[in-house]
Amino acid sequence: MRTAWLKIRMGLCVLLLFAAIYALLVVIATFLGGTGSGMMIIYALLAFVMVAIQFFIGPKIVERSMRVRYVSEQEQPELHRMVTELAMKAGIPKPRVGISEISIPNAFAFGTSKKKARVCVTRRLMEMLKRDELEAVLGHELSHIKHQDMVVITALSVIPMICYFIFFSFFWSGIFGGMGGGRGRGGGVSMLAIALIAFVVYFISNLIVLYVSRIREYYADAGSAELTRKPQALASALYKMIYGSAAAKPEKVKKEMESMRAFFAADPVTARRDLKDLSAADLNKDGKIDEYELRAFAERARASRADRIMEIFSTHPNPVSRVKKLGGYL
Repeated sequence: MRTAWLKIRMGLCVLLLFAAIYALLVVIATFLGGTGSGMMIIYALLAFVMVAIQFFIGPKIVERSMRVRYVSEQEQPELHRMVTELAMKAGIPKPRVGISEISIPNAFAFGTSKKKARVCVTRRLMEMLKRDELEAVLGHELSHIKHQDMVVITALSVIPMICYFIFFSFFWSGIFGGMGGGRGRGGGVSMLAIALIAFVVYFISNLIVLYVSRIREYYADAGSAELTRKPQALASALYKMIYGSAAAKPEKVKKEMESMRAFFAADPVTARRDLKDLSAADLNKDGKIDEYELRAFAERARASRADRIMEIFSTHPNPVSRVKKLGGYL
C-alpha cells in the first residue's frame, strides 16, 4: 500500500507538470493570437530536442563526470553476484556493473531504459560497507531501474528549463518593445505579463521536480526493503555514506558533485548537516545502525521544522524522515 501511494503521488506530479506547461503555452497563444500558436509549436519542438539530447548524451556525461569503469565478473565476482540476484528478484534485465573512482562513498544508477541501465558503486563505498549493507544499496539502485524513474526525472527536468527559456525570451522582448507580439507599449506589456507568468510556472515546476526526486528516493528505499528484507542494512549504509561524505572537504564535494547530486543514493552536498541529526540513531556509537537502533530511532525521531523547510529545496528526503520510514518496513 505504501509503495502504491508513492507511485500514485509520482504520477499525479507528472500530470501536474505537463498540465502546467500546457497551460503556459495556452496563455501564450491567448495573448499573442496566431503568433502565439506558432510559438507553441516552436517551444514544443524545443522541448522534444532538449529531452532527446538529455537521453542520448546524458549517460556519457555521467560516465565521464563520475569516472566510471565497467568491471567484469572475473574482476568483481561478489559485486556481480549481488546485482544478478537482485535483478532476478526485481524482474529486470541485469544492468551493466561499474565502479566509480570518485572520492566519496556512494552509488547511482542511470540509463535510458531497463535494458540499457547501468548501476555503479564508488570504490570508497565498497571499502566501507558490509555485504548486507552493500546489497541493500544495490537494491535501492536497482529499484530505480525497475521503477524507470530515471527516465521520468530526466524528462520532467526539461519542463522548468523550458519555462525559464520562455521567461527569459519574453522578458527581453517586452523590454525592447514587444517584439513579435504587437506594436508599441501594448505589445511590450503583454510580453512582460507572459514573462511573469512563465517565471512563476518555472519556480513552481522546479519545486515539483524536486518533490518527485524525493518521492523516487522513498520509492527506491521501499523497493530495497522489499528485495532484501533488511531495511536496517539500508539505514546503516545511508548513515555510513553520509558519514563518509561529511568527512570529505566540503569545497571538493560541492565542486565535484553539485551537478550530479540527484543521481546519488545519499546527497553528499548536505552530508555535514545531515550527520548531526542522523548520528542520534547510532546508540552505541559503533558506526552502524542495527535493527534495534532503527526501531528505537523510528519511534522517537522527528525532523525539525527548519529541516522540513530546507527539504523543499532538496533533491533528497531529509535523512531523519528517510530512516524513520525505513523503520516502518521492519
